[in-house]
Parts: sequence; C-alpha cells; structure tokens
Amino acid sequence: MQTQLTALLEQARAELLTLKARPEFEAAKARYVGPNGALTACMKQMGGLPKEQKPIVGKLINEVKTALAAELDATLARIEAAELDAQLGPPIDPTLPSPDDHEGLRHPLTQTRDLIAATFRKLGFVIAEGPELESEWFCFDALNTPDDHPARDMQDTLYFPPATRATETTKKADEAYVLRPHTSSVQIRTMLARKPPIRIVAPGRCFRRDTVDATHSANFHQIEGLWVDRNVTVRDLKSVLDSFVREIFGATAQTRLRPSFFPFTEPSFEMDIKAPNLGRLSDRWLEIMGCGLVDPKVFKNVDIDPEQWTGLAFGMGIERIAMLIHGIDDIRHFYANDLRFLRQFA
Repeated sequence: MQTQLTALLEQARAELLTLKARPEFEAAKARYVGPNGALTACMKQMGGLPKEQKPIVGKLINEVKTALAAELDATLARIEAAELDAQLGPPIDPTLPSPDDHEGLRHPLTQTRDLIAATFRKLGFVIAEGPELESEWFCFDALNTPDDHPARDMQDTLYFPPATRATETTKKADEAYVLRPHTSSVQIRTMLARKPPIRIVAPGRCFRRDTVDATHSANFHQIEGLWVDRNVTVRDLKSVLDSFVREIFGATAQTRLRPSFFPFTEPSFEMDIKAPNLGRLSDRWLEIMGCGLVDPKVFKNVDIDPEQWTGLAFGMGIERIAMLIHGIDDIRHFYANDLRFLRQFA
C-alpha cells in the first residue's frame, strides 16, 4: 500500500505540472480525489486490511491526501494567475510614455476657492484654518447662538457620541462635539489666538444633515471672512463685498443688502447680486451670502473689548459661487468624479 500511495502522489505531481487550463485541472482532480478517484479507491481498501495495519495505512493515506491537496491548490493558483495575466494582456513597460495625454487638473471647487481667496488677499485678508471636529462652544456658544436655536438640533447638526472627548476643543464641563456646520468657528479660534486688528478669510469643509438634491449636500464648502479693527462700519462691509463681487462677476454686477438675522452679527444682512453674464440667471437678484457687523456679545466671549473694537463678518458657500460662475445647475456634479465634467475646467 505504501508503494502504491507513493507512486500515486508522484504521478499526480507530474501530471499537475503539465496542466494549463481549468477544465484539465478539474478532470485531473476528479481522477485523484473525486468519488471514483485513485486516492478514494485506496481509502476504500482500508476495510479489507488487518486490524493492526489500519493505523499505519491510515496515517500514510492522510499524509498523501494532505500533500495532494497542497499540490492541487498550488496548481489551481497557477492556472488562475495565468488566466488573470491573459485578461490583463502583455506586461506594461513602466519606462514608456503614458498613452493618456491628459494632464492633471484642479477640481473646480478648488479653483473657485483659490479665486475667492486671491480676491480677498488683494484687500489685505489672510487665510486662516481650523479643525473639522469642533465643540459646540466654538460652533454655537461663542457665536451667541441660544441653546434652543434650530441650528443646534440633531436634525440639522452632526453630533458625535456623548462619550467623545477632544481636549483641544473643550471650553466647558459638559461639552458636546460636532462636525462643524460652518467655518465661523475659525473666526472664534482666531480671535482667541490673536489680538486685533484681524483680517482673515477661512475656507473649509462643513457638514450638515441636509438631504442631498440639486442645491444641497451634507458635505459642502464655505469661506467666511472676519475684519476686526477700530471703527469698522457697515460702509466698510459694503465696500469690501462690492469689491469682491465685481472682481468675481464683473464690473457691471450690482449688489444690495437686505436686513436679516444671525445670532453672531448685529445688524445682519443677506447680500444679493444681479449681473448680466450669469446665463439663464442673468439680470435677476440672487442671494449669495450672509453678512453683518460682529455682535458685541461675540467679542465679549473671546475677551475683546467691544467698546474699543468693532468688526464685520461674512460667509458664503463655495459651491454656490462656483455654480453661478460656471452656470452649473446641480451641486452633485461636483462630487460625481465624472471626468467629462471635470475636464471642462482644465
């Protein structure tokens, strides 16, 4: 029996080395370990052996079975690798020039963000950044947002589990943590870290519990501005934003401020624009941002004396500006990674 098993294993090894295709492999596997296979026949002979030989022969059969299984696995892996190579085609020479002649390009949202930032740099603003994980103090309390304000509801803001702790953002004992719903928190961090005068814009990614549609996304981008100095007035606010609008939308663009309400500014406004070069939205008043003068309560929260310093603040959606500039009617295009769309901005 030992000679028979050894010969069977050697025969199987020799045959498996010659196999090139899966049907040949399956046929060979059946001849050796199938219901009518050679190894199966040897195992059936165990019943006719003397009792004292059964443990010895059983051990030999198990050894051959294990070795044969390993040979079958190796053969199948070799055949599968060959099939994959055949599907992939001939090897690629990495030293050859790429057949794709398209150069890389910046995403249209990145282009719009940089355009907005460059416009405000001309007006003396610098870039400021902050973390996307924030505490409710930085996002709401410091911005004079009441506890019962709808923006603090879990239906609008993405909260972390109650056990979450992030020491660098903690400002009160029982602190909740959120994915920031706006970049206004960067304004608070900047006023805590620097003394006035301050002139910053803060671009960044924000998160809200919005239902995704043509004009809303749960993940979007904002850029907010802050100017703190002595004797900053609504006239300064209008002048800064007029300069921005005419730089982005052309010298013929018109602007207007409509009274509104935000907890962190007083007075507060919505800014509308009207321009002749916006396609089907041309010559129509369109809301593009919120703005106002910084509320004195916000200054007190960051230890700035509102009797000595005043300030203006504004914020806009980068997607909103990009859609107006390029005539895009669906915000979802920005996130679809469709090269046909993205290459239009090369």
